[in-house]
Amino acid sequence: MTEAVSTREVYSNAWMTVREDVVRRPDGSEGIYGVVDKPDFAIVVPFADDGFWLVEQFRYTVGRRAWEFPQGSWPTENDGSQEDLARAELAEETGLRAGSIRHLAHFYTAYGHSSQGCDLYLATELTPGPPEREITEQDMVHRWFSESDFRRMIRDGDIVDAATLAAYTYLLLDRQD
Repeated sequence: MTEAVSTREVYSNAWMTVREDVVRRPDGSEGIYGVVDKPDFAIVVPFADDGFWLVEQFRYTVGRRAWEFPQGSWPTENDGSQEDLARAELAEETGLRAGSIRHLAHFYTAYGHSSQGCDLYLATELTPGPPEREITEQDMVHRWFSESDFRRMIRDGDIVDAATLAAYTYLLLDRQD
């Protein structure tokens, strides 16, 4: 097993820390890992009327707008549960409130360079309300899509978010059980 020999913080802000670890591999050789540490996030699949509620926003890091399931992490001063986070993100980004919410999975979206994990929830029995978006979400829009539209949007490159694609895969597996 690869183990850390030393670690140093390279960069830190309110959302993430970047560290560089010197590691020792099983054969005794040493190497370097760059690791992005971020708090775990929640992603929620809002399912209603044989379709999904999605949000679209501009993602600065890739320079484009894309559709995705509502998702986010707690600010550093909040320590609520992951289910509370899923409910909060759903309400914040879409205005929807879930009468029922169920945990489907925990997974990692980029474990080759990041320690951040994700908890996936299925939200049903949805009731509408006004979104309460953060300033960074001011260009966000939300809309309902049929599942066939959702699948077409994946094929057409309108949905490219890894967490959203993984969430849909887990949902399909859950339906088979």
